[in-house]
Amino acid sequence: MSAVVQSARLDGILVVDKPAGPTSHDIVGLVRRLSGMKRVGHGGTLDPFARGVLPIFLGRATRVVEYHLGDRKQYRATVCFGATSTTDDLEGELTPVPGPVLDRAAVEAALGGFRGPIVQVPPAYSAIKVAGRRAYALARAGQRPELAPRSVEIDRLELLDWDVTDPDRPIAVVEVDCSAGTYIRAIARDLGSALGTGAYLGALSRTASGPFRLADALPLDAVRAAAGEGPAALADLLKPMDSGLDLAAIRLTDDELKAVVRGQFIRPVSGARGAVDDRPFRLISSAGELVGFGRWDGTRVMPDKILIDA
Repeated sequence: MSAVVQSARLDGILVVDKPAGPTSHDIVGLVRRLSGMKRVGHGGTLDPFARGVLPIFLGRATRVVEYHLGDRKQYRATVCFGATSTTDDLEGELTPVPGPVLDRAAVEAALGGFRGPIVQVPPAYSAIKVAGRRAYALARAGQRPELAPRSVEIDRLELLDWDVTDPDRPIAVVEVDCSAGTYIRAIARDLGSALGTGAYLGALSRTASGPFRLADALPLDAVRAAAGEGPAALADLLKPMDSGLDLAAIRLTDDELKAVVRGQFIRPVSGARGAVDDRPFRLISSAGELVGFGRWDGTRVMPDKILIDA
């Protein structure tokens, strides 16, 4: 059974440093073409103008994406004051907004109101569906979508740099650690409003997505070069399918693995130490490979998602 898993050379996670310009979907398409794999997905959209960490899941790893949807994120963001944007970022139509002369102390004080649990209204130009249509499609058609406020959590929000070269249009660089689903554009927009002026997002870099860090992310040129060398070189760039998953694990014997692949409940020899009733846990083969996920009912393992074939 383990030989089946070992033969899947391109089952894993490719952590890409997405450049500004292409969409996340563009990057998925590029990796699909370079790898020759049909099953490719990403772990969290980045806007086209943004750069940074974009985890790409290949092969069987696409079935692991759901366990990363709640991963917390880290960003470095440039906030430009003195104007609003129709998209809340530099790609929209800008409208100058008069306001008070800002200083570093005022901005740092205002940032305090955005730390911890907060409620934010998503940008009008977002992928949220309203009556079956994307909000950005409605906005482009001249309609103003009514978007419900959502609760998010900001773990850290710090001012790194303050540029007053143009006093009427100062610029702040901030670092943000936040929950999944947080709109950094909305933070920029609302920060301007809190300071009595306008603001929009001028640049954005995602420095971490869950366990995946920018320092470990690969530029597209490195991915292209490896793909040019062949599948083995590309496979060497992949992280294991269960990288960064904070889930307990049960190591299965070969007989137990055969049983769970058939959908049978088992009482594993290794027990279920660390497993809890309301969380899935990893099923690991005797060779140390992720073969699926299961749940513990107190006495038995219930197969929940199996990644290999019978």
